[in-house]
Amino acid sequence: MNRHQLHLNGVRTPCLDSGGDSDEAVLFMHGNPGSGADWADLASRVAPYCRTLAPDMPGFGRAEKPADFNYTVDGYADHIEALLAERGVERVHLVLHDFGGGWGLAWATRHPERVASMTLVNIGVLRGYRWHFMARLWRAPVVGELVMATTTRFGFRQLLKIGNPRGLPRDYVDTMFDNFDAGTRRAVLKLYRATDDLSGAAEAAIATLKPRDIDCLVIWGKADIYLPWRYAESQREAFPRAEIVYLDDSGHWPFIDNPEAVAAAVVPFMQRVCGRGNTSA
Repeated sequence: MNRHQLHLNGVRTPCLDSGGDSDEAVLFMHGNPGSGADWADLASRVAPYCRTLAPDMPGFGRAEKPADFNYTVDGYADHIEALLAERGVERVHLVLHDFGGGWGLAWATRHPERVASMTLVNIGVLRGYRWHFMARLWRAPVVGELVMATTTRFGFRQLLKIGNPRGLPRDYVDTMFDNFDAGTRRAVLKLYRATDDLSGAAEAAIATLKPRDIDCLVIWGKADIYLPWRYAESQREAFPRAEIVYLDDSGHWPFIDNPEAVAAAVVPFMQRVCGRGNTSA
């Protein structure tokens, strides 16, 4: 995997790229907190079948974290389009996790004809979703700033032990915390506070994407305390033929706590859908 330092609309954006000049690619979108490196193992397994891209999005990982970036779902969807244009990618297989799901689905709703397939990992259309406990704290004025200011490495580690029965590797958690600096904390507060109408976004995605009959794989760790596994089945509202894989003892990051099980689902799916042309209606 090659790591490129892209500059998109003036924002430095590191991106793992398996190489080649194909205009078809698998785009891996991390969530909060996360980075493109979260996907390095899975992307390397998919790369023999399709070009892969895994960026650090603005405000996260090692990307630039400017105070004046548009930290909204629409702002990130714009950044995805800038990334794809810079890399020369037209046909996109989306692999989405956490808030990367909101960003990727917003982009897909704008460009449904360019979506080659969809892989949703503990995320998707969230009609009727209510924010998890940490999001409610971050969205509250003053309280959110206080929570961010008092988040320590020890507290971060303890929090991530909850809802992850398989456990997350210590080095992964520590790297995540290292990246969770003042710029990322500011980005998280802005992003969560700017994101209100999740049901409206879900309705728009369903209305636009369902008629396309897009190939879709859904993977859900059933121990997730942020996004309940009952939402896995509801992805068929937007993707009627979705294949659903449940991982009983995985939490919110199944590609980290059980990479073999996730790869066992994702790699054959990508072998099947990559390079075969758009099968949407």
